[in-house]
Amino acid sequence: MPRAATFVIFLTIACAIVAGVHFYFWTRLVRDTQLAGWARTAGTALFTTLATLVVASVMLRRVWPIIGTVLAWPGFIWMGAMFILLVILLSIDFLHVVGVLASRVSGVTFLSEVFRLVSTKRILASVALLGTTAVTAAAVYTTRTDVKVKQIDIILDRLPRGLDGTRLVMMSDLHVGGLLGRDFVEKVTATANRLDADAIVIVGDLVDDSIERLRPTLAPLAGLHARHGVFFVTGNHEYYTPSPTRAWLAEIERMGIHVLHNRHVTIDSERGSFDLAGVADHGAARFPNEGPREDVGQALAGRDPSRVVVLLAHQPKTVFEAAKHGVDLQLSGHTHGGQIQPWGALVRLQQPFVRGLHRLGPTQIYVSNGTGFWGPPMRLFAPAEVTEIVLRASGRSP
Repeated sequence: MPRAATFVIFLTIACAIVAGVHFYFWTRLVRDTQLAGWARTAGTALFTTLATLVVASVMLRRVWPIIGTVLAWPGFIWMGAMFILLVILLSIDFLHVVGVLASRVSGVTFLSEVFRLVSTKRILASVALLGTTAVTAAAVYTTRTDVKVKQIDIILDRLPRGLDGTRLVMMSDLHVGGLLGRDFVEKVTATANRLDADAIVIVGDLVDDSIERLRPTLAPLAGLHARHGVFFVTGNHEYYTPSPTRAWLAEIERMGIHVLHNRHVTIDSERGSFDLAGVADHGAARFPNEGPREDVGQALAGRDPSRVVVLLAHQPKTVFEAAKHGVDLQLSGHTHGGQIQPWGALVRLQQPFVRGLHRLGPTQIYVSNGTGFWGPPMRLFAPAEVTEIVLRASGRSP
């Protein structure tokens, strides 16, 4: 499907959702609290403006980049706050329903009557707004701090003892070009280099803008270094940018980063060897003019099956195909660990795993929380990470 058509469909669905959510906010916080006069007019104007701001902050970045950039911070912060407020109001509504049902069962109408009082509705509306403000502030603060290194040991049954202690540094979902710029790229590059890894892997969603706009911003990535190289696979956002995906892959290769598009390389050392494979994003099939679709079989073709293989795949759902091919470990991102909880519960409807280490048959999969963020500059109970993965040999390893 052409990029323009994909964007129009996305925008149409997004506008409908945003409009519906803000009408719900108006109903619960303006109409139900019986605001009148100037307060009702102000409340109506506020939610109309905020709904417009959310759509404008996404759309205008493509049409009028300067205006879109100005609107981006307030627009995306409200986008995150909107989700938090929605969760709080729905929770209150759930308690209301429980109270009504309890009243009907018990015959005691006190609880349901309390919820009908305008004073109660106004108190609950105030609690929802204050709670949203506090949680939003905390979530924004989390993204203003330096990205932490998360170390995890992963035992691979087939890993030769000589490779015990092999270190892979993983980054994913940097989303450079949204609200994250060169300072952020410099910091995560320095963090990755300090870990002195055997290999550095970037598992998709690196960019969110054109090559022309991001070339100076991404320049520090050319300074990434590891014993056996730096490797990259595409995420879904590499197919959404104004620049063609093929052009982005050429630019990434120009920076000295090896693109593993449905292929593998063998990492050889005096201690032993293993294969590092990568596939195009799971959604690449929707963009046939932008390069090959995901093909795990092709990525592994011709390799020595006795060697351990680590697969880079942006979306966790690739693990079903990886398990069929006996992949030892898959490294993925895409989910952001939920980014703003309880969003992770919704992500779980679309992906088999949201964060952390899991196993599916013979294959283990580690899903990163991501290194940057997309949309709201917020993280709630899903801290960003540069992941230091230490491969460990089991007692059964040769």
